[in-house]
Amino acid sequence: MANREQNKKILLELVKLPDNSMCADCGASDPDWGPYKLGVFVCLNCSDVHRSLSSHVKSIKLDFWDDELVEFMKSNGNASAQALYEKAVPPYYYRPRENDSVVLREQWILAKYKRLEFKGETKYPPIPYTTGWLWKKGKENTQFLKRKFVLSERQFTLTYYNKENESKGPKAVISIKDLNATFQPEKIGHPHGLQLTYQDADHTRNLYVYHESPEEIVTWYNAIRAARYAYLKTAYPTGSDEELIPKITRNYLKEGYMEKTGPLQKEPFKKRWFILDSQNRKLFYFKGQLDAEELGVIFIGTESNGYSVKACIPKNARGNKWKCGVMVETPERQFVFMCEQEREQREWLDALRQVVSRPMAPQDYAIEANLHY
Repeated sequence: MANREQNKKILLELVKLPDNSMCADCGASDPDWGPYKLGVFVCLNCSDVHRSLSSHVKSIKLDFWDDELVEFMKSNGNASAQALYEKAVPPYYYRPRENDSVVLREQWILAKYKRLEFKGETKYPPIPYTTGWLWKKGKENTQFLKRKFVLSERQFTLTYYNKENESKGPKAVISIKDLNATFQPEKIGHPHGLQLTYQDADHTRNLYVYHESPEEIVTWYNAIRAARYAYLKTAYPTGSDEELIPKITRNYLKEGYMEKTGPLQKEPFKKRWFILDSQNRKLFYFKGQLDAEELGVIFIGTESNGYSVKACIPKNARGNKWKCGVMVETPERQFVFMCEQEREQREWLDALRQVVSRPMAPQDYAIEANLHY
């Protein structure tokens, strides 16, 4: 007869081993659930996905484990599963992290264990050339309309058409060089919402899209990553995967509303949506969170170059409803922002200080010069 306490002790020891101490699917620390037919240890969020896919899951701490199940977990584990199910993951394929959107986590688990896409027996789909339909938000309104998109890895472009009749030509041809894709389900109001950001002349443009199919939208995301990876391999031929993979796509370090005043700090405060792109050291601000173009952008350099960030209480404040101030100082001027709560003030200060404390790379000086120009 199985010894409940003894088996629990064995499992708790197993999950302390280096290979098992992080979730097999998203890397979260201290996983305490086991999809026992796979022999892996996962976190609570990933266990919910496995359960929704009709996988058998038990809690290491709360459930009863038979001797044979414990032996199976002991003889398998995360490293063995990784060697089997992740044998041929393409370098550009995005592996979800602990705080990523649900659709990324679900599709990774499905692709890995159900569709067996990475066992090396078949070549993973995304492809040099992808075409299909996505629902895209209009530039001036909130309506989403079905639009044709064409991704060409050979030409390093993403093209979309406003009408079904392509003879009138594309609405936009976007260079892969500056393209970023990030999942934004809450902002867009759809569980598969994807934000595409690119450089259009002197402005940064945002496109907000989704697809009804979770598999389709994640395939689009990884196809864009495949094209970005191919571009980076061309642009930086000596770059290693370790250097290039973090550059393929990026999530923004911090987003949210703050109030902003003008350069004299006497102008009325206005509510704006801010996005901190830490990789490019840019703080964008928009009138609303689904705007296509920014109102302005602030470069965030280092202290040695005349940049600083601190909490503040503004003088001569007009029109501000919020009271928790953040001051960003640049060589040209001071920017004063107001947060609604102290928690948001702390989060913005921490995020901005992360960027200020990071040394500037050669390309950062070019970004700074272009913005000033």
